[in-house]
Amino acid sequence: MVNLKIGANELRFDNLAGIDEHWINQQINGLRKDGHPVCIRVSIDEGPVNLSLVTSDCASSGGGGREPNEDENKIFDLWDELGLNKKDFPSGKFIAFLKQARNIIR
Repeated sequence: MVNLKIGANELRFDNLAGIDEHWINQQINGLRKDGHPVCIRVSIDEGPVNLSLVTSDCASSGGGGREPNEDENKIFDLWDELGLNKKDFPSGKFIAFLKQARNIIR
């Protein structure tokens, strides 16, 4: 299960293969066009991965209660590598993250 919250809008997908790229781009670009911060909260609970990530425009809610496993560490590294921990990342980078995370989980 993948839960995406972009701004005030939220969608759930059965897995990373089912993400709606059009919806994601529409939400991110709409927030930017309207001058709003782009807060994305993504929760992934698929296979050995159970984690949540947020972009820098979101209020922090603290970390998890356990050490991440190997796949989760790879996903955290990918998030940082694609610059999703910084402001003004391209929406395509977020979609690339979701696609590459899918390959890590397989």
